[in-house]
Amino acid sequence: MQWLKVFIAAFFEVFWVIGLKHADDPLSWAGTIISIAVSFYLMIMAGRALPVGTVYAVFVGMGNAGTVLSEIILFGEPLKLSKILLVLVLLLGVLGLKLVTNEEESKGAENL
Repeated sequence: MQWLKVFIAAFFEVFWVIGLKHADDPLSWAGTIISIAVSFYLMIMAGRALPVGTVYAVFVGMGNAGTVLSEIILFGEPLKLSKILLVLVLLLGVLGLKLVTNEEESKGAENL
């Protein structure tokens, strides 16, 4: 359940990063601010139960990959093989971090 929070937080990160670049009216700025709040809230909640370094790395990695792909798909950013390969390497690193993280290591972290 905690990893689902991280993935949803990364999903909202894509929206607020795009919003920071493309928001130009009060409604789009409101959506950007809401996305920031949801994104960070979910990441912080997941960080209470999981190792915070891994949570942050997964959050940023997934958000970065989503942002790059969104820019290519939605905004006509040039599609370069090198960019796609680097995003794949990033995602492999994120997946590796998740796989080697023992959720039991952080038990008791919520009491800090």
